[in-house]
Amino acid sequence: MRTPWKPAVLVTALVALGVSCTKNNDPEPVNQEEEITTMHLMFTEVGNAGNTFTVSYRDPDGTGGNAPTLDSIVLATNTTYQVEIQLLNESDPNDVADITAEVQQESDEHLFCFEPANLNLVVERTDSDGTYEVGITSEWTTTTASEGSIQIQLRHQPGVKDGSCTPGESDLQVTFPGRIQ
Repeated sequence: MRTPWKPAVLVTALVALGVSCTKNNDPEPVNQEEEITTMHLMFTEVGNAGNTFTVSYRDPDGTGGNAPTLDSIVLATNTTYQVEIQLLNESDPNDVADITAEVQQESDEHLFCFEPANLNLVVERTDSDGTYEVGITSEWTTTTASEGSIQIQLRHQPGVKDGSCTPGESDLQVTFPGRIQ
Protein backbone atom coordinates (compact mmCIF):
# COMPACT_ATOMS: atom_id res chain seq x y z
CA MET A 1 0.00 0.00 0.00
CA ARG A 2 1.30 3.37 -0.96
CA THR A 3 1.11 6.41 1.34
CA PRO A 4 0.55 9.66 -0.63
CA TRP A 5 1.93 12.00 2.06
CA LYS A 6 5.59 10.88 1.73
CA PRO A 7 6.17 12.51 -1.71
CA ALA A 8 4.49 15.72 -0.50
CA VAL A 9 6.76 15.84 2.56
CA LEU A 10 9.80 15.20 0.38
CA VAL A 11 8.88 17.99 -2.08
CA THR A 12 8.20 20.42 0.79
CA ALA A 13 11.54 19.58 2.41
CA LEU A 14 13.42 20.10 -0.87
CA VAL A 15 11.73 23.46 -1.50
CA ALA A 16 12.51 24.61 2.06
CA LEU A 17 16.11 23.50 1.68
CA GLY A 18 16.46 25.31 -1.64
CA VAL A 19 15.00 28.56 -0.28
CA SER A 20 17.11 28.48 2.86
CA CYS A 21 20.32 27.95 0.89
CA THR A 22 19.88 30.81 -1.56
CA LYS A 23 22.33 33.64 -1.26
CA ASN A 24 21.11 36.94 0.09
CA ASN A 25 22.12 39.36 -2.63
CA ASP A 26 20.82 42.47 -0.89
CA PRO A 27 23.54 45.11 -1.10
CA GLU A 28 25.20 46.22 2.10
CA PRO A 29 23.89 49.62 3.12
CA VAL A 30 26.38 52.24 1.97
CA ASN A 31 27.03 55.17 4.24
CA GLN A 32 26.35 58.15 2.03
CA GLU A 33 29.17 60.67 1.92
CA GLU A 34 28.21 64.05 3.30
CA GLU A 35 27.83 66.69 0.60
CA ILE A 36 29.88 69.60 1.86
CA THR A 37 30.12 72.73 -0.26
CA THR A 38 31.33 75.20 2.38
CA MET A 39 33.80 75.19 5.26
CA HIS A 40 34.10 78.12 7.67
CA LEU A 41 37.00 78.33 10.13
CA MET A 42 36.06 80.69 12.95
CA PHE A 43 39.15 81.98 14.78
CA THR A 44 39.18 83.58 18.26
CA GLU A 45 42.48 84.77 19.68
CA VAL A 46 43.10 83.30 23.15
CA GLY A 47 43.36 86.15 25.67
CA ASN A 48 41.72 88.60 23.26
CA ALA A 49 38.16 87.43 22.55
CA GLY A 50 37.56 90.65 20.62
CA ASN A 51 39.93 89.47 17.91
CA THR A 52 37.77 87.11 15.87
CA PHE A 53 37.70 86.40 12.16
CA THR A 54 36.42 83.76 9.74
CA VAL A 55 38.20 82.10 6.84
CA SER A 56 36.12 80.22 4.27
CA TYR A 57 36.19 77.68 1.46
CA ARG A 58 33.18 77.63 -0.87
CA ASP A 59 32.25 75.38 -3.77
CA PRO A 60 28.45 75.82 -4.02
CA ASP A 61 28.06 73.90 -7.28
CA GLY A 62 30.15 70.97 -6.02
CA THR A 63 32.90 68.98 -7.66
CA GLY A 64 33.31 69.42 -11.39
CA GLY A 65 31.56 72.78 -11.72
CA ASN A 66 33.06 76.19 -11.19
CA ALA A 67 36.33 76.49 -9.28
CA PRO A 68 35.92 76.89 -5.51
CA THR A 69 36.71 80.16 -3.74
CA LEU A 70 39.21 80.06 -0.93
CA ASP A 71 40.45 82.58 1.63
CA SER A 72 44.01 82.76 2.91
CA ILE A 73 44.69 82.18 6.60
CA VAL A 74 46.76 85.02 8.07
CA LEU A 75 47.81 84.60 11.72
CA ALA A 76 49.95 86.63 14.11
CA THR A 77 53.28 85.28 15.34
CA ASN A 78 53.51 83.72 18.82
CA THR A 79 49.74 83.61 19.21
CA THR A 80 47.18 80.95 20.11
CA TYR A 81 43.73 80.75 18.53
CA GLN A 82 40.66 78.70 19.31
CA VAL A 83 39.19 77.51 16.03
CA GLU A 84 35.75 76.10 15.35
CA ILE A 85 34.78 74.51 12.04
CA GLN A 86 31.37 74.90 10.46
CA LEU A 87 30.40 72.73 7.48
CA LEU A 88 27.50 73.55 5.18
CA ASN A 89 25.78 72.16 2.11
CA GLU A 90 24.84 75.25 0.11
CA SER A 91 24.14 73.45 -3.17
CA ASP A 92 20.53 74.68 -2.84
CA PRO A 93 20.64 78.32 -1.65
CA ASN A 94 16.99 78.03 -0.56
CA ASP A 95 17.73 75.03 1.66
CA VAL A 96 21.17 75.40 3.28
CA ALA A 97 22.01 72.39 5.48
CA ASP A 98 24.39 72.60 8.46
CA ILE A 99 26.47 69.43 8.11
CA THR A 100 28.43 70.21 11.30
CA ALA A 101 25.61 68.78 13.44
CA GLU A 102 25.67 65.54 11.44
CA VAL A 103 29.45 65.22 11.89
CA GLN A 104 29.05 65.86 15.65
CA GLN A 105 26.27 63.27 15.84
CA GLU A 106 28.51 60.75 14.03
CA SER A 107 31.68 61.88 15.82
CA ASP A 108 32.74 58.26 16.41
CA GLU A 109 33.02 57.96 12.60
CA HIS A 110 34.74 61.29 11.78
CA LEU A 111 38.13 62.89 12.30
CA PHE A 112 39.53 66.21 11.10
CA CYS A 113 43.18 66.00 10.07
CA PHE A 114 45.35 69.11 9.97
CA GLU A 115 48.61 69.13 8.01
CA PRO A 116 50.55 72.42 8.02
CA ALA A 117 53.24 72.69 5.32
CA ASN A 118 56.01 75.27 5.77
CA LEU A 119 53.98 77.04 8.49
CA ASN A 120 55.32 77.41 12.03
CA LEU A 121 52.03 76.18 13.42
CA VAL A 122 50.87 73.45 15.78
CA VAL A 123 47.22 72.33 15.68
CA GLU A 124 45.66 70.35 18.54
CA ARG A 125 42.12 68.99 18.41
CA THR A 126 40.17 69.97 21.54
CA ASP A 127 37.00 67.88 21.24
CA SER A 128 36.43 64.13 21.28
CA ASP A 129 33.89 61.40 20.69
CA GLY A 130 34.59 60.01 24.17
CA THR A 131 37.44 57.84 22.91
CA TYR A 132 39.23 59.70 20.12
CA GLU A 133 39.63 63.34 19.12
CA VAL A 134 37.34 64.78 16.43
CA GLY A 135 38.64 68.25 15.50
CA ILE A 136 35.49 70.33 15.06
CA THR A 137 37.15 72.52 17.69
CA SER A 138 40.90 72.93 17.89
CA GLU A 139 43.67 75.16 19.17
CA TRP A 140 46.19 76.64 16.75
CA THR A 141 49.49 77.95 18.14
CA THR A 142 51.91 79.92 15.98
CA THR A 143 55.58 80.68 16.53
CA THR A 144 57.75 82.65 14.11
CA ALA A 145 56.84 84.19 10.75
CA SER A 146 56.40 81.75 7.88
CA GLU A 147 54.46 81.20 4.68
CA GLY A 148 52.96 77.97 3.40
CA SER A 149 49.65 76.13 3.57
CA ILE A 150 47.50 73.94 5.77
CA GLN A 151 45.52 70.99 4.49
CA ILE A 152 42.34 70.22 6.40
CA GLN A 153 40.73 66.88 5.70
CA LEU A 154 37.54 65.41 7.12
CA ARG A 155 38.07 61.65 7.31
CA HIS A 156 35.03 59.35 7.37
CA GLN A 157 36.00 56.26 9.37
CA PRO A 158 32.90 54.17 10.21
CA GLY A 159 33.96 51.12 12.19
CA VAL A 160 37.69 51.79 11.72
CA LYS A 161 38.38 55.05 13.61
CA ASP A 162 41.57 54.65 15.63
CA GLY A 163 42.61 58.27 16.25
CA SER A 164 44.86 58.43 13.19
CA CYS A 165 44.21 59.93 9.76
CA THR A 166 44.99 56.72 7.87
CA PRO A 167 41.79 54.62 7.82
CA GLY A 168 38.58 55.54 6.07
CA GLU A 169 37.79 57.88 3.21
CA SER A 170 37.89 61.62 2.75
CA ASP A 171 34.57 63.50 2.95
CA LEU A 172 36.33 66.82 2.30
CA GLN A 173 39.89 67.96 1.67
CA VAL A 174 40.85 71.63 1.45
CA THR A 175 44.29 73.23 1.32
CA PHE A 176 44.30 76.83 2.54
CA PRO A 177 47.22 79.12 1.73
CA GLY A 178 48.62 80.50 4.98
CA ARG A 179 50.92 83.12 6.39
CA ILE A 180 52.16 83.83 9.90
CA GLN A 181 53.32 87.43 10.28
